[in-house]
Amino acid sequence: MQLDDAYANAAYIEGSEDYPPRWQKAAAAFRKKLGFRAQKGISYGPSDRQVYDFFEPEGVSRGTVVYVHGGYWKAFAPSDWSHLAAGALSRGYAVAMIGYDLCPDVRISQITGQVARGLMDIAKRTQGPISLVGHSAGGQLVARMTDPLVLSGDVRERIANIVSISPVADLTPLLQTSMNEILQLDEAEAVAESPVNMTPPHGVNVTIWVGADERPAFIEQAEQFSRVWGAKLTVVEGRHHFDIIDLLEDTESDMVKALLGIK
Repeated sequence: MQLDDAYANAAYIEGSEDYPPRWQKAAAAFRKKLGFRAQKGISYGPSDRQVYDFFEPEGVSRGTVVYVHGGYWKAFAPSDWSHLAAGALSRGYAVAMIGYDLCPDVRISQITGQVARGLMDIAKRTQGPISLVGHSAGGQLVARMTDPLVLSGDVRERIANIVSISPVADLTPLLQTSMNEILQLDEAEAVAESPVNMTPPHGVNVTIWVGADERPAFIEQAEQFSRVWGAKLTVVEGRHHFDIIDLLEDTESDMVKALLGIK
């Protein structure tokens, strides 16, 4: 298909096949280190994938960070990313990682609804502000949580910060990729699920991040999203689509500070 190469990340990252097992190993080690503070596979819906992992900080939580993973809506699970909770957790925030059913078993609009239900369940068990962070497809999903038709107002009003990392903010180009055989997008859904077509939220600190070494399509997506929403865009030198998320492990990174609203 015409745009397959434009959205092919792994083909342009050296040693790309090593990343998934490395993530899984780091995630398992992180959970083991946390011990009883790590709760895995909390159900929020009827299917096996409608679960989230929840990590408690030491002492009283200052708020909650919710991470939504990427994988083009067709790969991975929350347990692959536990280690990315490190930065926020060490600053005293609880961290939840939401899972969801994958395409082609469901449509992207259904995944949006599942993430919203997971977020509402997390909100019931927590207090204080909520910060959302998502990578790639997850960057699209966290942005969709600001839609009044997607998430209930009482939960939406608690969202203080959103960090969208390497997001697919305009889904219409994916109609011209072979992966759409799995995603099953049509034009109407692609338009409706694209954050670039949404009304930007009021009172939420939104920042958009992308690696300088990413595919041009992802840099263009981030720039368009930033422009439409009036959100700050940070292009991180020396980072690509697979390693930009490592910044979430660093307590002192600008990404973690933006996620927690630290000036």
